[in-house]
Amino acid sequence: MAKTRRANQLRPISVQRHFTNKAPGSVLYSAGNTVVLCTASVEASVPLWMEGKGKGWITAEYNMLPSSTNPRKRRERGKVDGRTTEIQRLIGRSIRAIADLEALGERTIAIDCEVLQADGGTRTASITGAYIAVVDAINSLEDDLPHPGTSPLRDSLAAISVGIVNGKARLDLDYELDVAAEVDMNVVMTGKGQFVEIQGTGEESTFSEAQLGELLALAKKGIRQLTRIQKEALQS
Repeated sequence: MAKTRRANQLRPISVQRHFTNKAPGSVLYSAGNTVVLCTASVEASVPLWMEGKGKGWITAEYNMLPSSTNPRKRRERGKVDGRTTEIQRLIGRSIRAIADLEALGERTIAIDCEVLQADGGTRTASITGAYIAVVDAINSLEDDLPHPGTSPLRDSLAAISVGIVNGKARLDLDYELDVAAEVDMNVVMTGKGQFVEIQGTGEESTFSEAQLGELLALAKKGIRQLTRIQKEALQS
């Protein structure tokens, strides 16, 4: 993919809603060879520290299946490693950034992102797929919300990676591009163009303000395309 894709081109995106029949929100999301199963379940309770506040909660878990990488990744049992903790916190707070928790009522939406196959961009794919799963989960509540007809989601949400590879800005880094990147960045944005989170690092190089602007502009272009894909998937 890295040899044939243009620098400003997304990998092929595939969205399969209702992939499983147990969770009200279930999406198989693919970005090139990265494949993530995102589910959203509704629980009729909130964490103890939120009880009685009239607000809901949204939380996330993220996991990579052992066979999602080569060589095989050991299954995490017991203690979760630092990378996994960081990513699942990112997913949860990104979705909460667009949510009206009071409009959700005292219930929890639990997001689970399982990476079935990894080829770079698993966290951004998880966020983008999780948003669709959460929309379906909320829609399943129908009139069982504090304010029927008012969605607890204020905007859409998507995420994409960008980077500088061989001195050139690139969109949607697969693994081959990611390991070669001098600068690596993950950008989370709303459908209205508001930033939620920017994670940028000079892996083997520094980067200028002009390069930062170029990367953010490229990310915004990718987010607009992903937002359109999400809308089309939710209307299907």
